[in-house]
Amino acid sequence: MSNFITFAFVIYKSVIFFICCSSFWGQTQRATSYDSPPLPDTLSYTEFLLADDLESQAVHSFRKGRTIGVSTGIGVVWAGSMIGLSQVWYKGMEKTPWHTFDDSREWLQMDKAGHLYTANKIGILTGDLYQWAGWKNQSAAWMGFGVGMGYMLTLECLDASGKEWGFSWSDVGANTLGASMYLAQQLGWKEQRFLMKFSYTNSPYAKYRPEALGKTFPERLLKDYNGQTYWMSVSPGTFMKNGKFPKWLCFSVGYSIDGKLHGSDNVYTVEHNGESLTFHAQRQFLFSMDIDFSRLPIKKPWLKAIVKQFNYLKLPFPAIVITGNKWGGSWLYF
Repeated sequence: MSNFITFAFVIYKSVIFFICCSSFWGQTQRATSYDSPPLPDTLSYTEFLLADDLESQAVHSFRKGRTIGVSTGIGVVWAGSMIGLSQVWYKGMEKTPWHTFDDSREWLQMDKAGHLYTANKIGILTGDLYQWAGWKNQSAAWMGFGVGMGYMLTLECLDASGKEWGFSWSDVGANTLGASMYLAQQLGWKEQRFLMKFSYTNSPYAKYRPEALGKTFPERLLKDYNGQTYWMSVSPGTFMKNGKFPKWLCFSVGYSIDGKLHGSDNVYTVEHNGESLTFHAQRQFLFSMDIDFSRLPIKKPWLKAIVKQFNYLKLPFPAIVITGNKWGGSWLYF
């Protein structure tokens, strides 16, 4: 299920970010007409976006027009992506009455990591937009949590009518954990210190089972869990008030799998070019470095807003890779 969850999130984020960028451009155009001193370095890009009057910098007053625009945009993307997925992803799929399905042990829980990641990122993106619309941090955080949970639950209900799938309570659990991770940090710290990220590299396994793992790069990006890695990045500097450790430099822990060709079978045999090949699925744990792009010392607010969007991806860095009980490494892992 998380294959099309990822696809849906790409659509959701792309359109919503376009709305944000369009509004941001309009804001910066208005800003150039003021003859006022430069903004302080500590002003966040969200606060800059909220400031209609750069002299007063009243950053937390409710903006009715922006709230309507953001809410309408989210509603359109929500409904449109559901309609698109029902016509594309589920086209030709055999339907059954609403039912549940226990997939908690499939794909070594990589699909659950995808649910956790997507719910978390939808929460962050939505919360940022409502802060831009003038909502207070607590209200925007709860709205981000609600939209993240609601969007993912809608997808789960679509899945519940598919014969091959079903409504998965373990998916709901992963969604709740991801959205709650955003909410707890936003309420507790008013910022995100633990960042979920994603990376992908083509694995050598898709060619052995292309119907399940994908034939083209876009298909493999969505379907081949062997090539996907989900990360948790955190900077010790965010917990140090007066420390010299740069807040933008992070340590990162990743999770992936290797040799997994079938959802439920950890040992899988295929015939390829006249040979019988057997693959043994294993979990992978990775340790690396990363960058929190939202904390880079960028002074231009418009550039800071754009650079922050790279926080959805893990930056390539050297990494220690543990596959099963074997240690290894990569000079540049993505």
